[in-house]
This record gives sequence, structure tokens and C-alpha cells, in this order.
Amino acid sequence: MPPPTQSREWNSAAYHRLSDPQVSWGKRVLARLDLRGDELILDAGCGTGRLTSDLLAALPHGRVVGIDLSQNMLRAAREHLIAHLGSHLHLLACDLLHLPFGRVFDLVVSTAAFHWVLDHDRLFTVLHNTLVPGGWLEAQCGGGPNVRRLRDRANALAAAPRFAPYFSAFHEPWLFEDAEGAAATLARAGFTQIETSVEPAPTVLEDANRYREFVSNIIFHRHLEKLPSEEFRREFIDRLTELSSQDDPAFELDYWRLNLRARTT
Repeated sequence: MPPPTQSREWNSAAYHRLSDPQVSWGKRVLARLDLRGDELILDAGCGTGRLTSDLLAALPHGRVVGIDLSQNMLRAAREHLIAHLGSHLHLLACDLLHLPFGRVFDLVVSTAAFHWVLDHDRLFTVLHNTLVPGGWLEAQCGGGPNVRRLRDRANALAAAPRFAPYFSAFHEPWLFEDAEGAAATLARAGFTQIETSVEPAPTVLEDANRYREFVSNIIFHRHLEKLPSEEFRREFIDRLTELSSQDDPAFELDYWRLNLRARTT
């Protein structure tokens, strides 16, 4: 398990290696796009660039600006996409709530990022203001009852006497909107032609080791930052792994995905 890091940072090497579920969902999002091939696209939360490479392949005459808050993610993306840098691709460190763009993008694409932003009203207003008239948003993130079983277990564990002192002021680092709530938020931001839906995406990991590594690096890294030592971090994740081993099927993550599509006028 990794030691605590700054709250904006990720273990990008682990994410690049472990994020097959996120990439598979993201590929389905990209398959929904109907591109001319010359668009200017914002990849909002590009991570290590695994999906950015697919986006670039669909844009022979276009450009992508990939943004992420994590410098670790951006370093990994630069290594992964080095052949495209400067010509069809620019990678920038940006906060999704404070973007330095004004009505320049034809399309905003995002997968597996928006649920890490707690202020969706501001998020969608900022994104709306980066799009040209007639531009559109195509995105997916965690939504509805996303990983509810796992979250309930983690919350109960965090409240136990062994861990409670370290989580006294901690709040879950995600916002999982349902379809109706997300549609209302998009409308308040000025979007039209809004389509939202929530779909199940259960994911079974192959064994205890994979489960332990996945939830440590992909789901609970913010929780683990609160714990004071490797011993505590390992104990926290080991307990969650033990509980999941008793599920049927074992080591299943009860993922749910929120699909978002909307346009500007």
C-alpha cells in the first residue's frame, strides 16, 4: 500500500496498470461520439492518457487538450502519449472548477472523473462556459448507488474505535448524483438537450491481492491518507478484503455509472 500523498495526487503507475474497468467503460463512452475528425476537444480528467490515445485516433485533423489536477497522472500521460505532444495534444495541470478557457471547445469528454468533484453546480457551469455555441458534453462518472456496499463497510470501519480518531473530520471524497439530480444540475448550468441515465457496472476482481491493490489505489487512497502508518492502512484494507471474500461472487465491486450528454445553445 502506498504511503500518504498530497490530496491531489495519485499513484499513477498503479492507476495505469489497474484501471482496466475504467478504460472499458470509457471506450463505450467514446463509441457514442459522432466526430467529424477536426474538433477541438477537452479531455476533462485525462488521467494517464489511456483513453486520450483512443480519442486522438478519432481526430486526424483535430486537437485534444487533456487536463488533470494530478501532476503524477500528467507525467504518466506525457510518457504514454509522447508522440502526439505539441501537434495534436496539449496536457495541462488544471482544476476542473477553475478552467482558464472561454468558449473554445467543440466537445468536452470525461470518464471516471466528475464524481471526485463535490460541487457539480460549479463544475457544469465552468464546463458549459468552455464550449462554443452548439458544443456538447459527453461524459460518464460514478453515480446513483455507486459502490454502496463497499462504502457502507468502509464507513462502519472508519467509525470503529481503532480508526475513528483519524476520521473524525473526514467526509467521503465523492459525489454520486442520480440521473434526475444530474439532469437538473446540467439544466441550471445552461445546458439543453440533456440526457442522463444510471446503469449497473458490476466488476469482479480475480483474487484477494488484486482486490486489495485495486481498492487501495483506485477507490480508497483518500481514506488511507488519513491513517498514520502502514500498519493502519494495511489493516483497514485487509478488513475490507476479508469481508469481500465472503460475498457471492467474491471480490465484486458494485459499480454504477452515470451517463451524461448535453449541448450548449
